Amino acid sequence: MRIVRFLTRTAGSADGSGRIGVTDVLAYCYLGLGVLIILIPVMWTFLTSVKPERAVDSFDMRLVPLAQVQKDIEGYGEKYIYQAELPDGESGQVFKTGPTRSQTDVAAVDDPESIFQVSRRSLAPVEEVRIAVENYLDPILRRNGQENFHFLTYLFNSVFVTAAATIITLIINAMAAFALSKYRFRGRLTIMLLIIATLLVPGTIILVSTFFVVWTLGIFGSLWGVIIPAAATPTGVFLLRQYMLTIPDELLEAARMDAASEWRIFWRIIIPLSAPALAVLAILSVIWRWNDFLWPLIVLITDPTKHTIQIGLTTFSGEFDSDFHYILAMTVVSLIPVTLIFVYLQRFITTGIASTGLK
Repeated sequence: MRIVRFLTRTAGSADGSGRIGVTDVLAYCYLGLGVLIILIPVMWTFLTSVKPERAVDSFDMRLVPLAQVQKDIEGYGEKYIYQAELPDGESGQVFKTGPTRSQTDVAAVDDPESIFQVSRRSLAPVEEVRIAVENYLDPILRRNGQENFHFLTYLFNSVFVTAAATIITLIINAMAAFALSKYRFRGRLTIMLLIIATLLVPGTIILVSTFFVVWTLGIFGSLWGVIIPAAATPTGVFLLRQYMLTIPDELLEAARMDAASEWRIFWRIIIPLSAPALAVLAILSVIWRWNDFLWPLIVLITDPTKHTIQIGLTTFSGEFDSDFHYILAMTVVSLIPVTLIFVYLQRFITTGIASTGLK
């Protein structure tokens, strides 16, 4: 009923009639379907990250985190418990006393000395709901063999790279957009077209040349080698230029008449009025920098203390085995900062994109 009242109130406020039309219903259906499609992978990742290691390794696709019950059997140690038919014909809990075969040796939990055989297919695991918090605590607290995963170091490096790169990106792109939108000079349109044309060049094409530039500047192996090469982005220049074109030139002329310098006009007029577009670019930059993997892997591969959290996840992947339960848990943790930033800045997205002319 609350949903119906919400839809009625929202639709009524849109057309003033207080009734829901077919178009409104379809719009809400498409919106709900889109949100569901987007959230399904995220929810699956989170629900799988709280499953025990055995369930993850066995590709258990059930949403509920179920774990097979283990009991300490005297003389045998910790054993997984199954439900099977006992020799007296009744169903009871048993555990394996030998390797799994077509006819497997088992013993009843209540009578571990009496061993008998049952069909492997008749063994049903006894399960219980259990949230595997160790998937999160082991890597963060560096316990149970996870001493090589330095979570706080990786987190600090990722935050520093993302914050520094985003600030530099906003400043450089805003300055370029200001010049291309508010100054009249020969070749302005040509320069803008060349900047947009760079979007057609894949990053892997210039990877080697960028590597040699970083090596020549002496910042290879440092976090600045990750930050500086991607500071200026054609997408950011185009987005901010389109927004700044909507700012009236009369404001700038009035400031110049009051003897304001170009630098002051940029900081006191252009930057505050471009806040919605800057917020959109900030969100995009945070997502780009936080999720970047290939370039940081190339630049920072020689120094593990400089690894970001995305590179740190490779710690759980070995040549013959991978700890997928840890990978999923730390992936969920890495999503939290980006999600919080998006929630905080999302109110600027609609305004910023609508004003830049992007579709």
